[in-house]
Order: sequence, then C-alpha cells, then structure tokens
Amino acid sequence: MGERIRCVGLMSGGLDSILATRCMVELGLDVHCINFRSPFCTCTSKGASCSAAESAVRQIGDVPLHVQVVGEDYLEVIKHPKRGRGRGMNPCLDCRAFKFREAWTYAQSIGARFLFTGEVLGQRPMSQHRRAMDMIDKDSGLRGLVLRPLSAQLLPETVPEQEGWVDREKLLDFSGRTRKPQIALAEEFGIDEYPCPAGGCLLTDKGFAARLRDHIDRHPDCVAADMHPLKVGRHFRTETGAKIIVGRNHGENRRLLALDPPGLRIIVDGPAPVVIVQDAPEDEALQLAADAAFAHANLPDGESLRLAVRAADGAERDAVQTPSGTRGEIRAQMDEWRL
Repeated sequence: MGERIRCVGLMSGGLDSILATRCMVELGLDVHCINFRSPFCTCTSKGASCSAAESAVRQIGDVPLHVQVVGEDYLEVIKHPKRGRGRGMNPCLDCRAFKFREAWTYAQSIGARFLFTGEVLGQRPMSQHRRAMDMIDKDSGLRGLVLRPLSAQLLPETVPEQEGWVDREKLLDFSGRTRKPQIALAEEFGIDEYPCPAGGCLLTDKGFAARLRDHIDRHPDCVAADMHPLKVGRHFRTETGAKIIVGRNHGENRRLLALDPPGLRIIVDGPAPVVIVQDAPEDEALQLAADAAFAHANLPDGESLRLAVRAADGAERDAVQTPSGTRGEIRAQMDEWRL
C-alpha cells in the first residue's frame, strides 16, 4: 500500500469546510484540520461558535483538529491591512493570507504536503472571486499549494492535482452564492449538523467595527486583550475624547467586572449598570458615570447618586454625584456620543 499523502484543511466549522474535509477523507488522504480562534469570533444565529469546529470533525470521523489562538500578530494585520477592508473592519484578503501562512507553518511541522479550504468560487464578494483567490495565494506564498475541492474543476490545477495526490475528476465545480449543491452533498454524506451561513466574524458587524476603529484610532498600540471589552455593553465617545462603557443587563455587568478594563469603574448604589469611564480626568469621569447610570436605570430624579469608585490604580473610595440634567436631556446627549 502506497504512502498516504497528508494535508491540512482550514476548518471553520461551517458547512463548506465540513464538506471539503469530508471530500478529502473520501479520497483516501491523511487529513488534519486547523481552526483559528481570535477575539473576533462570534456566534451564528443557531448558537454555534468556534467550538463548531470540534463538532464538525466529530461528524466526519477520525480527523485530528489543531486549534490555534491568534493574537498580536493577527491584530497587526487588522490595524494595517495591505489589501484594504470590507464595509466594516474586516481585512478579508489579508486575514485569509495570514491564516494560510499560519496553517502552512503547522502543516510543515506535521509533514503535510498541501492545504485545502472550503472556499466556493463566487460565494463571497470580497474574498472568493478568482482574482481575490489569486492574490491571497500570492500574498501567502502558497500559490499552487492551496486546493479548493468544492470548486477545483473551475480553477487552475494545483500541485496536489498535478502530482496525482488527488484525482481532479473527483473534485467539484460548485460556484455562486446558492447553497443548494452544498446542502444536497451534505445529505448524500449524511451530515445534518452544521451552522447556518450567517455570522462568523465580528469585524463585519457595523456596531463592533465602529468601536474597534475608534479604539485603534485613539490607542494605536492596543493589544489583543483590549478587544474583549469592546464586545460588551453600550459604548460612547464624548466630544472631549472620554470613553464610556455601560453594562446593558446583569450579565454584562458581571462581564465588565470580570474583564476589568482600564479606566475609572463606577458602581451606583441601587439598581443601575456598571459604568467604565476611560480617557478622562477623574472629575469629568465621575460626572459622566453618574449621568450614564442615571440615563440607563430607573433611578429617582433630582437625587444625588452614591458611587463606589475604583480608580485605574486599584484604589477604591465612595463618592456622591448629582446628574447634570434630566434623564431625557442626558439620553439625548448620549445618543449623539454612541459608537
């Protein structure tokens, strides 16, 4: 029996990557997968997150899964994309090239000969048209070493096909945004658990993208750990440059306390949100916190608020602060500051 050729697939946990992996298994290859996790992973409407990758490989069979967490290097790609961004903060071409390079480093470490993905020609307008695929392969330095089995018959031959490691005739010719061929193939393979195609990356979310752009503009040296508070609460930026984060419910209040982002942390005595104020002197921060808590909670009008204040250096003290206006006035002002 000849040598089984080893390959590595980029596994998101979505249907396309599941099908591509199953196709490689059916061809008798020694298949491994890699899943990337970043601060920008999100859930689909069916509740699947990055953990969908583990569920996916379990459905396929005995496919090893390597989970790689990306952080500072990946954030640099987002800050300084070579190929530009989509409508949000998503540098899709640079992101793909980055992940290909990382996947290839892993592939070489285990003796794999090539990479494969679940990309479908024409499915995504920014990163899955022919020219974009060519640019990604070039930027990653992997031209000819990335097989896209779901659309391979519509694309130039790759090294795995030229070398006879895979039979091109057994690869597919899917294209366009329709999901019908993938769903039919999933039924043929008996695959019935997969997330819906929506969701996946917070960088494409309009609200999160605005927060991230604001944060990078104000703090160009920010690090990956700074990304997590951007996903929690309501966010505001005042005309003086102060940043306000307000928990929207009990769960978000607990999350903000656990994340403990830098800044003045304010907890109001009573049924009110946790408030974080950054990039402001303490006097301004206290007033902004009192106003934010008053605007977002059922607190009595005209009364001073008792505040539990935790400064950036960890020192704690109590304070009393009166809101600067009526609830309506403050809400109107905060609407103008909303990110």
